[in-house]
Order: sequence, then C-alpha cells, then structure tokens
Amino acid sequence: MKDTSKQYDAIVKECRSLFANKMTDYGAAWRILRLPSLTDQIFIKAQRIRQLQENTVRKVDEGEKSEFIGIINYSVMALIQLELGIVDQPDLSSQQAVDLYDRHVSITKQLMENKNHDYGEAWRDMRISSLTDLILQKLLRVKQIEDNKGKTIVSEGIDANYQDMINYAIFALIHHSELER
Repeated sequence: MKDTSKQYDAIVKECRSLFANKMTDYGAAWRILRLPSLTDQIFIKAQRIRQLQENTVRKVDEGEKSEFIGIINYSVMALIQLELGIVDQPDLSSQQAVDLYDRHVSITKQLMENKNHDYGEAWRDMRISSLTDLILQKLLRVKQIEDNKGKTIVSEGIDANYQDMINYAIFALIHHSELER
C-alpha cells in the first residue's frame, strides 16, 4: 500500500501542476461550466482513450496519458462545481482553485485508501482497458443521474462517481508508468 500511496501522489503532482499552469493561462473560466458540460468533456476523453486502445492507426500524435490526466482534472473541477455551484463569471484566484483542488484530491485519495484496503489492491490485476470501461460506465451513470435532476433511489451520488473516475484514471496512469519501466 505504501507504493500505491507514493505512486498516487506522483500522478496527482503531475496533474496538479498542469491544473495550476492552466489556471495561470486561462484563469477560472471553467467555473461557468455546468456539470453536464464537464461530464461531456470527461466522456470525450474516455471515448478517445477507448478508441486509442482499439485502433491500431493513430492520426493525432497524443497518447492515453494526457487523456487520463484530463479525466482527473475535469473530474476535480466537477467536484468543485458540485461544492460551489456554477457562476456566470470566473470567481476564483489561482490559489483558491488550487487549494480546492488539493482538498478534493485529498478526500478522493482517502476514499481510494479505504477501498484499496477492503479490495486488497485488486486494481493492480486489472487491465488498463478495463479501467477505461469502468470510467465510461461511471460516466453513463452520471449522465443518467443528471437526466434525473440529481435524484437517485438507492445509488450513490454524482460526487462518488467523479471520485471513482479520478481513482480509476490514476490507477491507469500508475499501470502506464509501470509499463514504461
């Protein structure tokens, strides 16, 4: 589990750095995005990963890694939007946004550690393609919950699904880093 925590933190560090740099470039323009818009952005990235995994020919020289990072960062943005609500104009400084990012990632990592303990790191035996499929499944669930105006009868809420997508994407990136060795 110690290795998982270190690997997780290394992936988050890279994602956070990109998030912070984009905050410097663009500010918090993403704060105007409604949740379905963020869900669709994540869906596009997950669909692209699946296509990359299934197609042998690539016409754009980008791999899965950048798409998984996008899934992580858009999912964190969605968690922030769930917490703060949507605004008409950007309202966060770069530091405020990064602080919120850190808080949501910390909560999500704690969830991963709890589940990892209970499941015995089963994700380590999973294929990256299966993690991609699980992300797509979570996205379809989120879309259905959004279509139901956020109401569920017995299911976990949207926030838990975004957290799971973050964790699945981080697991996929850990697998990628292990394959690169």
